Amino acid sequence: MTTRLVSSEPVTFAVLNARVWTGDSRQPWAEALAVSGERLVAVGSSAEVFRQVGADTRVIDAQGRLLVPGFNDAHLHFLDAGFRLASVQLRDAKMPEEFIRRIQAFAATVPPGTWITGGDWDHENWGGELPRRDWIDAVTPEHPVWVSRLDGHMGLANSAALRAAAVTATTREVEGGTIVRGPGGEPAGVLKDKAMALVGRVVPEPAPELSARALDAAMRHVAANGVTSVQHMGMGTWEDLAVFERAHAAGALRTRIYVAMPLDTWERLRDTVAQGGRGDAWLRIGALKGFVDGSLGSHTAAFLEPFTDAPNDTGLLVNTPEDLYRWTSGADKAGLHVLVHAIGDRAIRLQLDIFQRVAAENGPRDRRFRIEHAQHIAPEDVPRFAAQGVIASMQPYHAIDDGRWAERVIGPERAKTTYAFRSLRDTGARLAFGSDWFVAPPTPLEGIYAAVTRRTLDGEHPGGWVPEQRIGVEDALRAYTSGSAYASFEEQDKGTLEEGKLADFTLLERDITRIPPEEIRDVKVMLTVVGGQVVFER
Repeated sequence: MTTRLVSSEPVTFAVLNARVWTGDSRQPWAEALAVSGERLVAVGSSAEVFRQVGADTRVIDAQGRLLVPGFNDAHLHFLDAGFRLASVQLRDAKMPEEFIRRIQAFAATVPPGTWITGGDWDHENWGGELPRRDWIDAVTPEHPVWVSRLDGHMGLANSAALRAAAVTATTREVEGGTIVRGPGGEPAGVLKDKAMALVGRVVPEPAPELSARALDAAMRHVAANGVTSVQHMGMGTWEDLAVFERAHAAGALRTRIYVAMPLDTWERLRDTVAQGGRGDAWLRIGALKGFVDGSLGSHTAAFLEPFTDAPNDTGLLVNTPEDLYRWTSGADKAGLHVLVHAIGDRAIRLQLDIFQRVAAENGPRDRRFRIEHAQHIAPEDVPRFAAQGVIASMQPYHAIDDGRWAERVIGPERAKTTYAFRSLRDTGARLAFGSDWFVAPPTPLEGIYAAVTRRTLDGEHPGGWVPEQRIGVEDALRAYTSGSAYASFEEQDKGTLEEGKLADFTLLERDITRIPPEEIRDVKVMLTVVGGQVVFER
């Protein structure tokens, strides 16, 4: 094993006696690494790296633990998730009574008139009945409530929030969304997908200092989970970008952020990039995120055939095919990076068709189109990802979460290519893994556990739900590191541990490549380093 110092600058940080998984096929394993400033200057043997250590070098003895490239979460909602760390917690409410009690208790802690948001409830916890505004009206008479389902594709408003938004029995339906109604057409409280904007647009913007606190909370949280880079998918992303820019200007960023703007604002992004460029290693722009459909849990994912439990329903399209083509084509001609949410098989096929058409019309270039989620793929469409060079940006935790109930909704046949990690990998597709936080926890080790075992959260599938779609630990590691770096055009700087790349890495308590796969989720992060600086240490 050779070690080469590529800088004349002094070594500022070194890790010795590690089992280093580099992700670099030319040198897959090493024992140590050295850092000068923000970059790696040596990766190799402990003896060679030790010889480069100076009096001022911080040295970590890894004691044989596994060191990996910093995890890169390819899909999350960073600022929203930070706000949710301080909001009402409904994700694990098991019964309607508990759901109501938690909202009541939280309302007692904030001044009258304060909007109660976040929540992340899951109605599958109590058998699938959707919550209603009358559940919570009596316990929130002085607070507008707008709490989201954990997938972000449904929200529950109480009567105060509906009044503020002027949503009534006479409010017309919104194309690409649904207002769930009760007797006389009165809104029952739940709004789905594009209809959510009716309430969302009247929720007050948070003060800048609260946004800064939310970002700080999010950065701390992901650092504790070994994440060094994130790819932010916001809805109000231009406002989010302003928060990130303020933090960057103040030198407060500890997580690297790649920001995706709404796809229908591609012209604004084109002009912004032309005026100021795409950013730097801490904060980058150039991506656009669109939507084809909704989610499986909300019955708004678009399928070729009806839902098994709703034979008259095939889901919905959030945007028209014509708009999706027009936005994708325009953005691609402008050299921008297009990422599109598609969950149901009909939605995935539609967007693959659009990507194919746009690539043919606009000519060859390194465009790296992405399908975000790519959850329920028609079998004949699986090979198209590799053939078209479309990246499958997936979130493995969803497989062990949705796997508790998904077959009830889509049946066993469609389940065979649900979260089809193995089939995509075997056909040559590039995988980029993320969490979808706030929808799911930003815990890459749980994501790796999910991809490798597919054991559902309820313990009902000890051998794995659709076990033929399991992949190996190193496959999952690549998807969370070099795969995600490639998915944001950053593989020259991150994703593997090589001399000259950014010094972003994570030290794990145990070697996840050598332990029983079912133990991976319990492994602790010991150290997270970004740009040669420790951002988390257990």
